[in-house]
Amino acid sequence: MDTQNLEKAATRIQSWWRGTVVRRTLLHAALRAWIIQCWWRSMQAKMLEQRRRLALRLYTCQEWAVVKVQAQVRMWQARRRFLQARQAACVIQSHWRWHASQTRGLIRGRYEVRASRLELDIEILMT
Repeated sequence: MDTQNLEKAATRIQSWWRGTVVRRTLLHAALRAWIIQCWWRSMQAKMLEQRRRLALRLYTCQEWAVVKVQAQVRMWQARRRFLQARQAACVIQSHWRWHASQTRGLIRGRYEVRASRLELDIEILMT
């Protein structure tokens, strides 16, 4: 083999080696980029999940606050109706006691409670 052929062969071997080194470097760079992209996607998913949980927690707190306010209002309304009914019962009782003390008679009667009204038949016999 002459020197020119040897130089050509050496040049081919060197170019093959440089190509192999460049391809290996590019492969390593691509793998590193892929690893970084996977890590970044997982971090984005974690941040999204954290934001979703925070939004859910805030929504839950607001819903509970609304439920508590509604319960307080309903309790206040029920108590007001109860107090009105108790006051009405006291008025009726006081009038009834006054009437009973005035008449001192015999009272017969019947009452019947229907869906939304009270039917009352009273018969008073004076003695």
